[in-house]
Amino acid sequence: MYDLLKGLRVVEGSAFIAGPTCGLYLAQLGAEVIRFDNIAGGPDFRRWPLSRDGSSLYWEGLNKAKKSVALDLSRPQGRELAQRLAAAPGEDGGLFVTNFPVDGFLAYETLKALRDDLICVRVMGWADGGPAVDYTVNAAVGVPLMTGPADDARPVNHVLPAWDLLTGAYAAFTLVSALMARRAAGQGREIRIPLSDMAASTLANMGMTAEAMLSGHQRPRMGNDLYGAFGRDFTSRDGRRIMLVAITPRQWKGVLGVLGIADAVAALEAEIGVSFAADEGLRFAHRDRLFPLFERAFAAKDLAELTPAFEADGVCWGPYQPLEQALQDPRLFAGNPVFSDLAHPSGERYPAPGFAATIPQDARASARPAPRLGQHTDEVLAELLGMPSGEIAALHDAGVVA
Repeated sequence: MYDLLKGLRVVEGSAFIAGPTCGLYLAQLGAEVIRFDNIAGGPDFRRWPLSRDGSSLYWEGLNKAKKSVALDLSRPQGRELAQRLAAAPGEDGGLFVTNFPVDGFLAYETLKALRDDLICVRVMGWADGGPAVDYTVNAAVGVPLMTGPADDARPVNHVLPAWDLLTGAYAAFTLVSALMARRAAGQGREIRIPLSDMAASTLANMGMTAEAMLSGHQRPRMGNDLYGAFGRDFTSRDGRRIMLVAITPRQWKGVLGVLGIADAVAALEAEIGVSFAADEGLRFAHRDRLFPLFERAFAAKDLAELTPAFEADGVCWGPYQPLEQALQDPRLFAGNPVFSDLAHPSGERYPAPGFAATIPQDARASARPAPRLGQHTDEVLAELLGMPSGEIAALHDAGVVA
């Protein structure tokens, strides 16, 4: 947790990953992020994985450090309160993150009538307003057909929702960019970020769309081979599987030395008239000749023998290990200062991350847990909307807020 955005107030009305991730990043940089949900919770309030008492670990992971307001969004009074929260006054307010539809009670023109300089970042599925999630967009752009074993034509979905996560981060920096523009010119704006455009743009930025256009087909499936460079999984003598990557000349030289195959690789270079050290693409093009040399070398050594030599020579590698084992890795979880040991709304206690980046010049504050659903309803209605206690009590009695 850092205070770079201290003083900003962001209201979030969203569910699933992209919108809540945007709010999470802003909260971890010190912004006050107020999330509103239906009284019984939004569509992601009980999403798996679950804690031992059935609470959503997913929800409390994505909503750390936020405030929670619970409204009955099926009723006009509850919807009006959501609109007022999004457009509440204040120089550093009027910042709204949502994945509600373009049309409806949270339409930009409706909110703009309440606050002319409102900035609304709206996460969408398809740019035309059609419904989509990460998995359906990923299928549409062809990535699952490039993933998996070379001898199996079935599509392979990825467990990591890349387009959701990229869209959440994109939404956060776009919101801050729009705020800087508003401070200069006083203008609000709506920013629409569809998952489909995020996916299409990302593939184009990496040259993958141009590759398919020029060749007439997308790249083939090739298992764990690293496309365009040297990289693959290998198994050591003691049965440990690692991922090895050699992109730079230093990495290439280091791994040849550790494995003791420099002479064999030099002989192959002489045979086919190339220099693998000078061109990573040649290592990929001739990987079928190189892989057997590496496989034999790994089969002759235990990982415990290889590890210190790899580290000393700057070899780029990583072990294949389950997440429960990775939890003991100090480079990832155990002892990592990004994490704080917290008690969570589910009643569970476990380490949770603050902001992933480290700012050496600033002191890192502890991460903060997610709120209980509706925990800050009265506080926010009183302080942000200026509602008297009697009016808030009447809303409770009517079941409009909780």
